[in-house]
Amino acid sequence: MSRNVSDRCRLPQAFWRATERMGLPAPALLRQAKLPATLHVTPDAWLTTAQYFALWRAVEDLSQDPAAGIRMTVETDTSVQPPATMSAFFARDYRDGLHRLARFKQLCTPEGLSVTESGGECRVSVRWLHAGEAEPNAAADVTFAAILELGRRGTGRHIRPLRAEMVRQGPVSEAHRSYFDAPMRTGCPENALVLDRDDLDLPFAGHNPELLAILEPALAASLGEIEAQSSLSQQVKILIKRRLASGRPDVADVARELGMSERTLQRRITAQGSSYRGLLDEARQELGRRLLSDEQNGIEEIAFLLGFQDTGSFYRAFRSWEGVTPAQWRGMH
Repeated sequence: MSRNVSDRCRLPQAFWRATERMGLPAPALLRQAKLPATLHVTPDAWLTTAQYFALWRAVEDLSQDPAAGIRMTVETDTSVQPPATMSAFFARDYRDGLHRLARFKQLCTPEGLSVTESGGECRVSVRWLHAGEAEPNAAADVTFAAILELGRRGTGRHIRPLRAEMVRQGPVSEAHRSYFDAPMRTGCPENALVLDRDDLDLPFAGHNPELLAILEPALAASLGEIEAQSSLSQQVKILIKRRLASGRPDVADVARELGMSERTLQRRITAQGSSYRGLLDEARQELGRRLLSDEQNGIEEIAFLLGFQDTGSFYRAFRSWEGVTPAQWRGMH
């Protein structure tokens, strides 16, 4: 993959449905992971690598199941997969499906897949460009299982990898050995699944070029949206907007949610030619416009949702942003 992978993604609802089936309700997982309590119901919620890892560590801790990632993937029906994953099942063959999965993987997780063919092997390796710690085993298992389920469900055959290479130490569970049905190596430098190259030519029974023609532009546009908004400043503004209603978002809290120190965050914002106060004003201005566009939102309510202590402060700030009062702006738009 030559394209840089941004450290942000939207976690698909299929994740929450799968954990619920395992007896792991979203509130319990989010508490364990120390993540915002409304993350699972927030439509525009984004996850960083650190947050994604924290969720999977919570799954491991609460489930006490070494094969939780495999079970969640196997028990998830293809029909409830997000479009980014589902499109791979409509591919021409296993090779085409793998490349589609790798291309749109970032729409589901802040992760990159590398697919390389050499000799009689195809190596699918996992890359976390923004990871500051080791990938949780359950997260690695989900990726391995997603790759295998794609081949097995797409071709209707029991695809057996040549081997699975895992970073984790020590022996794997019986559930792992039964599922992969292949040699498994631990203590490897990276997580990778090595496939028989001949299997990549196997056709997919569900190949649907008409549906792919519909899905492809939408997925490409979504990927472009992530890349366009992947700057640190945009990430900070998104987090500020989430926290505004509870009061003025503290820079230390935002830094913690991004998985970095307050000092590092301030330094990186400054390097991009901005400041935290400037981003706070921009976030309030953008959210204020959106809230004012809905006539059901009262001015006092909007002032509260933007974190202002009183309506007068909101009026003064809004006039400095737009040159008109909130009521005048609403009338104009």
